[in-house]
Amino acid sequence: MSRTRPPPNGSGYLNGNSSQRLQRFDFDTSSRDTSADERSRSRGPGGYGGFGEPTAPGGRIRAPGRLDRAQANRRSRDGEAWDSSRSRSRPAPMSHRGGTQVEDISRYIDQQWSFMSSQSCIPVKVALQLNDPSSLGLMDQYDQFQETHRQLQNALKVIVNEHHQGFNSSIGTFHTIQAAIHSSQHHVRTLRAGLVAAKGSLATTRPELKAISQGSQEYDSMLQTLSIIETLQAVPEVLEAEISEKRFLAAVDTLQDALRQIRNPEMEEIGALSDLRVYLSNQEHSLTDILIEELHSHLYLKSPYCEERWKSHARYDSSKTAVAPDQRPLHVFLESFDGSKPMQEDTTRNPEAETFYYIQLLVESLNKMSRLDVAVDAIEQRLPVELFSVVERSHAEVEQRHPNTLRAGLRKRIEALSTKDQAESEKKATLEDLLTTLYAKFEAIAEGHCVLHGVIAAILRRENLLDGPTLNRSFREMWKLLQSEIRSLLHDHLATSGDVSHRGGQANDPGANIFKPKPRDRNRRIFKLTDTDAKSTELATEREDLEFILRASVPGLVNANSRDSTKKQHHDELVSDRSATGHKLLVEPSVFNMAILLPPSLDFLHRLQEVVPRGSTVVASTLTSFLDDFLINVFYPQLDETLMDLCSRCLNDADAFQPDSKWQEHSQRPIFRGAIRFYEIMERVCAMLDALPHDQSFSQLLISQMRTYYDRCFTWSKSLLQRSQLNQEDQPRMRLAAELATSGAIQSVVADLLSPPADTTASALIAEENTALISLAQTRLIEEADLIHDRKALAALCTLHTSMKWLAARTKALAFISPRAIDNTTTSSSTNHHTRRWTNNPSLSSTLPSTPYLPLNAATNEEFEAVAFSFTELSGLILRTLHIDLRLHLLHGVSTSLRKSYVLTQPYTDPDPSILALTSSLATYVGNLETHLLPSQVEYILISLDSLANTALIELVGLVQGMDAHGRERMKLNVLVLQQGFKGLKGEFELGRAGEFRGAVGGGEEGASEEAMVGLRKLVGST
Repeated sequence: MSRTRPPPNGSGYLNGNSSQRLQRFDFDTSSRDTSADERSRSRGPGGYGGFGEPTAPGGRIRAPGRLDRAQANRRSRDGEAWDSSRSRSRPAPMSHRGGTQVEDISRYIDQQWSFMSSQSCIPVKVALQLNDPSSLGLMDQYDQFQETHRQLQNALKVIVNEHHQGFNSSIGTFHTIQAAIHSSQHHVRTLRAGLVAAKGSLATTRPELKAISQGSQEYDSMLQTLSIIETLQAVPEVLEAEISEKRFLAAVDTLQDALRQIRNPEMEEIGALSDLRVYLSNQEHSLTDILIEELHSHLYLKSPYCEERWKSHARYDSSKTAVAPDQRPLHVFLESFDGSKPMQEDTTRNPEAETFYYIQLLVESLNKMSRLDVAVDAIEQRLPVELFSVVERSHAEVEQRHPNTLRAGLRKRIEALSTKDQAESEKKATLEDLLTTLYAKFEAIAEGHCVLHGVIAAILRRENLLDGPTLNRSFREMWKLLQSEIRSLLHDHLATSGDVSHRGGQANDPGANIFKPKPRDRNRRIFKLTDTDAKSTELATEREDLEFILRASVPGLVNANSRDSTKKQHHDELVSDRSATGHKLLVEPSVFNMAILLPPSLDFLHRLQEVVPRGSTVVASTLTSFLDDFLINVFYPQLDETLMDLCSRCLNDADAFQPDSKWQEHSQRPIFRGAIRFYEIMERVCAMLDALPHDQSFSQLLISQMRTYYDRCFTWSKSLLQRSQLNQEDQPRMRLAAELATSGAIQSVVADLLSPPADTTASALIAEENTALISLAQTRLIEEADLIHDRKALAALCTLHTSMKWLAARTKALAFISPRAIDNTTTSSSTNHHTRRWTNNPSLSSTLPSTPYLPLNAATNEEFEAVAFSFTELSGLILRTLHIDLRLHLLHGVSTSLRKSYVLTQPYTDPDPSILALTSSLATYVGNLETHLLPSQVEYILISLDSLANTALIELVGLVQGMDAHGRERMKLNVLVLQQGFKGLKGEFELGRAGEFRGAVGGGEEGASEEAMVGLRKLVGST
């Protein structure tokens, strides 16, 4: 059996040498079948078995490669040398190597040695065949058989080497499991024996056990009752601790569990629990009151934990970028709020530190107690009182920051401190502080009600309650009262009618004297009988009984209309008190406070739009509608009335047309006190309108008052220029200068002389004016009544001219065409009062003037410019009138001096009295002009006055009735005196032509003198 035959490849291995790892077997599908039947069929002449040469070279059966014994579980270098081609980072799986070899060998045996795996295989027969060299034997495959056997042994050894530890441990585990099974079997047998014994014992009848069982149940019930009593006795302490720690959900659970236990029928019979039962019932009401009070404390900012919440709103600056909606604490809470599940109380934190969380905790606690409807009713009932107290606290805080002593003594110290701007600045600071504080608290209150609305809505959805609109109405009621408070606040600070002291003015101000005790406000109404409920059944019954008694005792005393009149009186009183807040006013009411009141109000309402909860009946886009209604129906008429009142004072006061004592601060020449006041009113109104919506109806009010002021000034100027005598129709006559300045050829020439056209010279206009005036003097007698002799009237006209020119320049500087202008003046005010929306106008990002301005649009700007031009026109008219009147003075003096006979028969050393009066009046006239007018305006009035004098002395010589030599000398004297008077005037005036003319006059007293005068006049006029 040890004889081997070399394999066909000469190395003894078909699939490689011994140093290589076992590869997959290479089976030859063309090898002949080695079964016994096939061998018997293919046995040939070569002898038994045919172990000789194979029948074909390609038909040889190739044995599997040599199966070397793997070095399992070894770490020597020899064990790693067989797989040099495998990466060291991916080692071969050692646990499956032996199994793979066995499978390969088994597959090979199934294909090549399948007869040995059958049940009918006889090993001795196979051994004989392997030693049989005949053609029927298998001796030629003996080497393959040996190699296969050796490889199978190696594979089995590999398997044993790999799994021997598991085999060893499995033997011990098997013994352990076997011991556990034996122990379990013994235990089961013991239990079975115990159950059989117990069954036998239970089957035995024992009557005493029933009594023992009943007693045990009674004792158990008594123990449970004692345990419940002990638990209930500890409830007050636990409940008070939870309430003091603000753990209201736990307190509600504790109280409800205690009430549920103490109200059981078994506990009702225990009399010792009666006091505890009363205590728990009272605690149920007390806890409800505590929850409601805590809710009000945080809703209306009475808790110290709420200080920072409303102060953060007070620090809000509308000029800066607003906080994003998702960063607002309210929205952060609402986004994280999940009302679909009952609230779980967090005992690790202070619940009051977060107001919104605390409100949710209180509402959930009230809902768990089924007292949510009670809380909503209480909130609605206490809402007016709570808001009133919030406003009162705000007033008190602001009053502490701005003491009354400062405001009371401000008027007394105003002269020592500063101008009236000090009072205005203090007033503005106080009012702005009040509005900022009040609106910040209102916004915080609105946020609290928004959270309340959201939590209640979530509870209603979670519990499918149908009375949602009834329970979730707090925000709507709060908004109604906020509207009323804001409207009352605005109205009280705008109203100027009535006694202010009854609202807490300086009359009852204890701050004016710190040592004076605070008096009781006797004007403050505590209660009214008309505030009683007229629908009360008890009151109605008592009233009917009283009326029946009165009818029976005194017929006719009570009529049928008494009740209706009482109801009407009650309604009227309610309407009259609707705008009164009863709060103490910290500043004096004024319509100009609207500039301070409106911007914070609008900012507050716009911020409130972010707070309006979803599902409420309040529409966020219409929050400012009530403010529009207030502006239209309250403020607009009041502004109109106030402007009319203030402007009428500027026009009708005794000193309205008197020069202001401090005119130097405003103008270079005196101006009227009324004009300064009127411009100050305009400036204040413009400053106020800048803060209001730029509606043109407001601007129209001011333009209308400007027109009224112009009419009043024009009428007053006409009164200064009227003659004392009336005409034939009993109408006042105007002075001649006023008539000439408003109509006729002289009016156009004088107007052109004030602003000469480009194609006309001043000398030509002066010559034309002189010709027209000389013609007038020749055809009409200029009387004393036609001239302005009153110095006061002259000074008033000059001051009116300066005032109108100053006012026109100042008012033109106020005009500004605003890009935010709103034109609501085209529609009828009666139909438009309830549809106009001013506060919704978007604010455009445009550059507005920093100084006060009047917002206008294109249409109102034309009206404004027309009124301002009328001021300029009135000042020009007065200047032209003075220009003509001075010349009429000259013509009147010259014509009076010539309208007489100069046949004197004796020399005179004094000039004509009319010439003396003329020079005196001219000096006085020009002196007034220089005092009240600017040099340029005086220059216009005096322009070429000597030219008119020369012309008048020459052209009016025909008025002389006669002249002799003495008369000629006196006329020369008149010219010299008049020329000397002109030298005292401002400017260079010469009467050379008139002197030359008078010096050339000579001849007899008859017609020669007249002929000589005519000739000389022509000669001098030609030169």
